[in-house]
Amino acid sequence: MRNTQTINSNYFIKKYRMEKLTDYFGQNIKDKKIVITGGTTGIGKAIADVLVSLGGRVLIFGRDEKDFKNAVADIQKQFPGSEVYGTPADVTKKEDIQKILEIADNELGGIDILINNAALGAPGITNESYDDYKYIIDTNITGYLAFAQEAASRMKQQKSGHIINIGSMSAESKEAKSTIYVATKSAIRGFSTSLRKELNPLGIKVSLIEPGAVTSDMQPGTNAEQEEKIEKMEMLEAYDIAMSTLFCLSQPKRCDIVTMQIRPHLQLI
Repeated sequence: MRNTQTINSNYFIKKYRMEKLTDYFGQNIKDKKIVITGGTTGIGKAIADVLVSLGGRVLIFGRDEKDFKNAVADIQKQFPGSEVYGTPADVTKKEDIQKILEIADNELGGIDILINNAALGAPGITNESYDDYKYIIDTNITGYLAFAQEAASRMKQQKSGHIINIGSMSAESKEAKSTIYVATKSAIRGFSTSLRKELNPLGIKVSLIEPGAVTSDMQPGTNAEQEEKIEKMEMLEAYDIAMSTLFCLSQPKRCDIVTMQIRPHLQLI
């Protein structure tokens, strides 16, 4: 009787011409031109670390100049000789968006991968002023649309590319006293589905990743309290989402990860 497991294993190794899984995960990352919005802290920074480690050429930005400088310095220290570009920028400002696109075109030579990640947390609508929640909407929704549009226009010319929108399981759980955030992440869920249908025929992939609770400055509690929640499996680390992002990006051209939801084991949603 044939050993089916051995046959399948040999096929897998021969098909992908690799001896290590790192080769498989890195084949769609090495030398790729990658833009990560909100890439200086939290999930965005973790994604930048993972993709740079596999040879990606990465452009990151965030609103805070100190966070930007610290992120670039840390990446260069961890991965000497890596290519990391960017500048402090705000996704709600048209001139800042243009500044980032100029860096993408001039330094990277275009965009192969866009990680739409820049977002702000928000409470219930009764606790915010019009100006406050409009800024949050401009960040969490308009920023995603603007960068998706610009990335798609570049990807369309090369008939390839991958856009990953980082959403939230808040779009599903719809917690009380989180109405503004829920509204924005529900919008990203709908936008991602429609965008995928629009761009797939052009050779462009679109994926939505929806995390549950992830340690970040958007979460309540001190760092120690968040670490305790991680130990109790009630909260995720940013690198959990980064590795999920890598999995999405590492699929063969025929295979799309449409939606991925990742929650802490004991966060009941």
